[in-house]
Amino acid sequence: MEYMLLIYDQPGRWGSLAEEERNAEYEEYFALSRELRERKALVSSNELEPESTATTVRVRNGALDLTDGPFAETKEAVGGYYVIDADSLDEAVEWAAKIPSARTGAVEVRPVVTHEAEVSA
Repeated sequence: MEYMLLIYDQPGRWGSLAEEERNAEYEEYFALSRELRERKALVSSNELEPESTATTVRVRNGALDLTDGPFAETKEAVGGYYVIDADSLDEAVEWAAKIPSARTGAVEVRPVVTHEAEVSA
């Protein structure tokens, strides 16, 4: 089963780290990604640009409403994600606990629902 590991951290924390600290944390992420690949558990992963670059889209009564920034003001913001293949929620939680931001923020683990799309020719 696929699980999404949504990585939350404090806005601005990454930019406040010294370059040495940031590089060390990046290396932890790279090591985790390598381990997931070696175990054939990595489906995809990406770091996201800061929440200040987000655009929130809403359509109300047919009208498009765009807002700069994230959907809501929060103490933690999504900074990236992994989609993994795991045999159980317990295994997905074990992987989530290895994510460096779990120490300073949070990692939300959610099963991915897949739908077979029907393509018409």
